[in-house]
Amino acid sequence: MRRSVSLVLISAGLAFCASPAWAHSGATLQGGFASGFLHPIGGPDHLLAMVAVGLWGAFLGRPLVLILPVIFPTVMAVGGVLGMLGVPMPPVELGIAVSVLMLGFMVAAAFRAPVWAASLVVGLFAVFHGYAHGQELPVAADPVAYSLGFVLATGLLHVAGIAVGMLNARPLGRVVTRGLGAFIAAAGVYFLYAAAVA
Repeated sequence: MRRSVSLVLISAGLAFCASPAWAHSGATLQGGFASGFLHPIGGPDHLLAMVAVGLWGAFLGRPLVLILPVIFPTVMAVGGVLGMLGVPMPPVELGIAVSVLMLGFMVAAAFRAPVWAASLVVGLFAVFHGYAHGQELPVAADPVAYSLGFVLATGLLHVAGIAVGMLNARPLGRVVTRGLGAFIAAAGVYFLYAAAVA
């Protein structure tokens, strides 16, 4: 469990050393399963939001610990279709930055939301993440394999967040999880600033 915490904290720390929005830079995608799998891990905004979904789900407990990691990739796929079709959306980078900020805040504040509200929040943010990646998907060499890799990596990031969130049952674990939530929220502020001035 300590190894999981260390990996998540190191990954989160690297977020401040990277340019925002790496997970959806608009650059040409190589395509294929491996490329899709590595894509969300290389984007600190996506990585932190996915970990935060898992952390919040673990804090909220059943049934949300199981529901949220299913809602996010499902609705993200809908957002991806909207992105591929070019359906007009509010500024996507701002939506993604707000998702990192708010999900981190929910964890840091130990905010207990009812099932419907947590599902709605996570689903709304998933649309923005999916839309950004959907805009890039048509240039992938193998969109289907790329999508499978991307969804699998997203699910594993949720699981990593849940694993760390399970520490919340212990006093020191609560400090770690809430501290990580505060860090994610702070990263969201940085992403929001970077998106606003871009």
